[in-house]
Amino acid sequence: MKLDKFERAEPQDAAARRGVRPVICYPVDSLAPPDLAAYRAARQGWRKLSEVVVPPRDARTFEVPAGCFFRIVSIDGPQVGDLNLWAAQNLNERFFSGKTRALHGTHLSTGDRLWSCLPFLRPMATITEDTLDWYGFDEFGGSVHDVIGTRCDPYTHKLLSGGEYHHCCHSNLTRALAGHAQRPTAEVEPAVHDVLNVFMCTGFTRDTGQYFMKASPVRPGDFLEFFAEIDLLGALSACPGGDCSAEHSSDTAACYPLLVEVYEPVAPPQGWTSPPRNGYSGDHGF
Repeated sequence: MKLDKFERAEPQDAAARRGVRPVICYPVDSLAPPDLAAYRAARQGWRKLSEVVVPPRDARTFEVPAGCFFRIVSIDGPQVGDLNLWAAQNLNERFFSGKTRALHGTHLSTGDRLWSCLPFLRPMATITEDTLDWYGFDEFGGSVHDVIGTRCDPYTHKLLSGGEYHHCCHSNLTRALAGHAQRPTAEVEPAVHDVLNVFMCTGFTRDTGQYFMKASPVRPGDFLEFFAEIDLLGALSACPGGDCSAEHSSDTAACYPLLVEVYEPVAPPQGWTSPPRNGYSGDHGF
């Protein structure tokens, strides 16, 4: 974080330098926006393919075929979830939270897409409905569904507290993926990646720029809905911090299960095709 007291004196033109207007790094005007009307029309007559209940302080995997929908639903009480996504047949293609943040902003909502990592860089899923979109940004700069945090993990917990904790979201996701793949945790752990913090309310402090969390506004019945652009394997952890109003690695916080529902439409959205991997040649100048 920035120092409380500067070690260097301001130059005479400091105000002018600070006053330079920002430029958006990755304008998305050239990208075709998702046809939300077509996506939503495809829900008519859909059928539920499957559902998975994610227990408190644990994680579960789920699969979503391309062209289907999935919802993450709050069912019993305010609870934050950490979401990982992979291409169903290739764990090397995974959700790229950093690029998603660069393209869509720090917090996601309806119409935003979850992009995969390099060299694939294609939409994995599109958010089609968000029952918490009313929250916007609060007076502290906080909002919900962030791609700025990573995930609570046992390594940082050890670093800061000196203790061992095995129900951090990183560990939960690792166990869930190992169980799905029937491989040792050490083999699959590198595939676990930075998350979409579903329902989590976060931001950056205005004075120090530190990542903060506050009580999630989510309540039973709220959901975040996605459309699967490619065949997906997902893993969701019900964070041990519960609503993350106090801490995120805890055996005392009130925690609740989350529900994942997968729906198959009668027909794909009109005009929709599954996106191919990124078209860059891969030459890198050679």
